[in-house]
Amino acid sequence: MKKTALLVIDVQDSFLHRPYWEESELPAYREAQLRLIAGAEARGVPVVNIFHTDDDASFRIESGLVKPQSWLTHKPVASFVKRVHNALTDSGLKDWLERRDIRRLVISGIRTEQCCETTTRVASDLGYEVDFVTEATLTFPMTHAGNGVVYSAADIRARTELVLAGRFATIVTVEQALRRMEG
Repeated sequence: MKKTALLVIDVQDSFLHRPYWEESELPAYREAQLRLIAGAEARGVPVVNIFHTDDDASFRIESGLVKPQSWLTHKPVASFVKRVHNALTDSGLKDWLERRDIRRLVISGIRTEQCCETTTRVASDLGYEVDFVTEATLTFPMTHAGNGVVYSAADIRARTELVLAGRFATIVTVEQALRRMEG
């Protein structure tokens, strides 16, 4: 069985200060994320926190908001900070994974179609096996700049699954991800 790590991507207070933040989907996401973390820890799979920083006010380190949301109370085995949309390019995570011979990643966090999807694509290109746990990702409605069509969070998750499945990742539920962690 390939060594596995769970990535908890960008579940940070920065998002609470963005104009698109809304909590309608937060309870279901939070429950799935916490089940995934607890299950990984129970199976001895390392849980790694990733944080995003950039020049937007709420994502600057000095804002004090680049920290886990208050409901995340686990103790990660490692934490990394990134300045790009994927967790592997500039954070030190790739070297950390290589030193531990981890070749399988379980992806969770915020936002489904941005940092979670981008990390999945890059990880796949680098040769990692990737499980994408859609229900343990969170996103928000978006309006298409060209035609004004509003895409719901469910629309965006479905589109992300469509473009990742079978090409870049295996799409799994929390329960399936946990079973796959057992070998």
